[in-house]
Amino acid sequence: MSGQHTDRVFVSGLALHAYHGVMQHEAKVGQTFKLDLTLDLDLTQASRSDKLADTVGYDQVVAVASQAFCVKRYRLVEAAAGAVADAVLDRFRQVLAIRVTIHKPHAPIAATFDDVGVSILRKRHG
Repeated sequence: MSGQHTDRVFVSGLALHAYHGVMQHEAKVGQTFKLDLTLDLDLTQASRSDKLADTVGYDQVVAVASQAFCVKRYRLVEAAAGAVADAVLDRFRQVLAIRVTIHKPHAPIAATFDDVGVSILRKRHG
């Protein structure tokens, strides 16, 4: 496989209820976060074979990401994003890189805003 890959599998707007945050009420009540996942991988074989085995199934990505995101409480969404990225890279060997964006639209900020969050990029090494 060459070093240049522009193929992607993505899931956008995955809604997950979790208890991440620094504030006490965030730990108690929780809130709905939205996740966007973009996986970089070589889809050459899948585009030719038309076989699920040659790609990464959306349902599997959602299951792995959901488990990693919800299994424990993080004070920072940065840490939750890192856990999701690590879990996906560990589970799917063909994924070369992943971008995890976490939207926290109900963040406790004394301001009017549409959205806040973090976006991280993790690449497989070696």
